[in-house]
Amino acid sequence: MSRSTLFIASGFGLVATCYGLARFAFGLFLPAIASDLALTASFSGLVSGGSFLGYCIAIIASAVLTERFGPRAVAALAGTIGTAGLAGMAAAQTGTAMGLAVLIAGLSTGLASPPLAASVAANLNRHRQDRANTVINAGAAGGVALSAPAAWIFGDDWRFAFMLFAGTAAMATLAIALAMPRAARPDIGAEGGFPSFSLELKRLTASALVMGVASTAVWSFGGELTRKGLGWASGDVGCLWLVIGIFGLTGGLCGAAVQRFGLDRVHVVFLTAMASAILSIAVAANSIIAMAGGAVFGGAYMMLTGVYLVWGVRAVPERPAAGIMIGFLAIAIGQTAGAPLFGFLLEQSGRMMAGVAFALLAVAAAAFPLQRAHPFSATQP
Repeated sequence: MSRSTLFIASGFGLVATCYGLARFAFGLFLPAIASDLALTASFSGLVSGGSFLGYCIAIIASAVLTERFGPRAVAALAGTIGTAGLAGMAAAQTGTAMGLAVLIAGLSTGLASPPLAASVAANLNRHRQDRANTVINAGAAGGVALSAPAAWIFGDDWRFAFMLFAGTAAMATLAIALAMPRAARPDIGAEGGFPSFSLELKRLTASALVMGVASTAVWSFGGELTRKGLGWASGDVGCLWLVIGIFGLTGGLCGAAVQRFGLDRVHVVFLTAMASAILSIAVAANSIIAMAGGAVFGGAYMMLTGVYLVWGVRAVPERPAAGIMIGFLAIAIGQTAGAPLFGFLLEQSGRMMAGVAFALLAVAAAAFPLQRAHPFSATQP
């Protein structure tokens, strides 16, 4: 196996650990955690929000640190912090301790992606970069797919599960530290600060923000929608998450799709797919429709995050860490705003109207196309 292949595989593993285990697993184990630590619903929401806050802070810091200290150091830092956060979650004896551990774990998620994108840009040939970036990014789906069966296997023994997750994170950290090239090109990150917001970056930010808002219909309320509409129990919701994770692995094909069809076309197709998935889950009359919606959502969401990753790197090719930070931060801000908005619509208008509204938002994100005059808007060789 070549050095670059080992690096890509290790990057996939780091993203899977930081996203799937350090960020998403808390929600799957939340009922058992809340019972053991006597967490109220409102406090649990604050804890979950802490992970989101940690992500937003860390992804900005990650771009700055990557440009100053290099991608290898920041990637190793992401894994180390994820390991510490997961170990802290396993050891937490109070709600406050759990909240702090979840916040620390959330920091790892924001730190992980920018250094990986910067290292890809610095060390792989141009024609391999889009595919490598999107394969690494698909690790998030792999982590989601891994966390769902872990919740079934370990059930109420969440402390043991999080200790295993911490061990997995430690191994992923060691792997990326060994496999990632030590040095980046000296021209990467020479400028520092936020890049100038060109028309292309403004379009990227707007589209990613609206997509992030729309995605909360499933990420935050997929379980609630299926409980209300189909009477699903927690185990059924776990199945939905497993399907989302497994089909999300197709996001690794985003780079190849972009090279063949161009960013605009892939962007529009998968925003439309996301809209159909949101609607399917919101109004599903049976489990088959809901699961099909989950499969489409998983693939569409990971494809779209791959699109914004590639778009950001191409928009600021000399500063890839900053480019990916802008797109992913916009998604996170959109998700922060989208969750309470969907909850309000669900409460006031019901699941059908809320689902239709957020499906339309997903389609609306296509109103911000890649700048047509940009040389990378066409298919790449």
